[in-house]
Amino acid sequence: MQPTLLDQGLTLMLVGMGTVFVFLSVLVAGMSLMALVVHRLTPTPVDVGASDEEVAAITAAITQHRKVNP
Repeated sequence: MQPTLLDQGLTLMLVGMGTVFVFLSVLVAGMSLMALVVHRLTPTPVDVGASDEEVAAITAAITQHRKVNP
C-alpha cells in the first residue's frame, strides 16, 4: 500500500512537532541548569546602607538646593 498525501502530511507534522517539543524541553532544562550554576557561583549581596553622616549631608544638600531654587 502506498502512503497517501494525507498520511505523509500527518507523519511530517508529527515528526516536526516532536522535534520542536524535544528541542524546547532541552532548552528549558539547559536554562534551568544554567540558572542554578549562576545562582551558586554569584556571591550574596551585602546590604550596605547609607551612614548617618551621608544621610545628613544629602538632606542638607537637598534643603540648600530648594532654598536657592524655589
